[in-house]
Amino acid sequence: MSERLTVLKTYKLYVGGKFPRSESGRVYEVTDSKGNWLANAPLSSRKDARDAVVAARKAFGGWSGATAYNRGQVLYRVAEMLEGRRAQFVHEVADAEGLSKSKAAEQVDATIDRWVWYAGWTDKIAQVVGGGNPVAGPFFNLSSPEPTGVVAVLAPQKSSFLGLVSVLAPVIATGNTAVVVASENTPLPALSLAEVLATSDVPGGVVNILSGRTAEIATPLAAHQDVNAIDLAGADEVLAKELEIAAADNLKRVLRPQPVDDWSAAPGTDRMTAFLETKTVWHPTGSLGASGSAY
Repeated sequence: MSERLTVLKTYKLYVGGKFPRSESGRVYEVTDSKGNWLANAPLSSRKDARDAVVAARKAFGGWSGATAYNRGQVLYRVAEMLEGRRAQFVHEVADAEGLSKSKAAEQVDATIDRWVWYAGWTDKIAQVVGGGNPVAGPFFNLSSPEPTGVVAVLAPQKSSFLGLVSVLAPVIATGNTAVVVASENTPLPALSLAEVLATSDVPGGVVNILSGRTAEIATPLAAHQDVNAIDLAGADEVLAKELEIAAADNLKRVLRPQPVDDWSAAPGTDRMTAFLETKTVWHPTGSLGASGSAY
């Protein structure tokens, strides 16, 4: 049998449902935990970040307007696709994080389970954070959650796949669209996740994934007037402070970085409610009759 040439993978950004190279044409070397070369990843520019925001805004109306049940079906389809490519992600996570194959498999299985968990929440979160409010007077008073809009997500630096999904899935499960800045040193699982999203039912632009220098990409996102919120999970203390100041210019919602010892622990609902707004509607019940109600 003749010796085959190695077919190296070309990683690209994921913006608006397409796979462009960085507008700048730049790449940077990604290495494993021992310093061995793995691949060249796109080095995103400020222009790439702006393009991703445009794509996310364009997709927001359709995604937020879909029924919660439909969003759950779409997210569950992503989990099905992840399950089918499990071996690939085990290999990439093992290389990225310096884990044994068995430990990497545990991380990937937990990631798929996490995605399914959030898929199940899409049509339930409204019952937890919304409902009828008792008021004095002849009114119905109802509160319901609505998505904030375009959310910039700085993925955790040390958990390339489970941490990534743990911060991305709650954003889109609740009807927001996302611009994700992948882990700077371990971006390959995130860029491969883009291939799964593109071949599932997630509309283009709902998730946009950028790789490169976290500070370089995050700075224009934090200052962007059409970004409604930002999750600083992947920022260090100094960068987080700078981004929070920039985000204040258009009153973005900011989720500050919180230390997470174990991303596999039960996440709760905090990351979903962080990017939800509450809309309250008052409606008259009609004129009250002798019985106390017109109904």
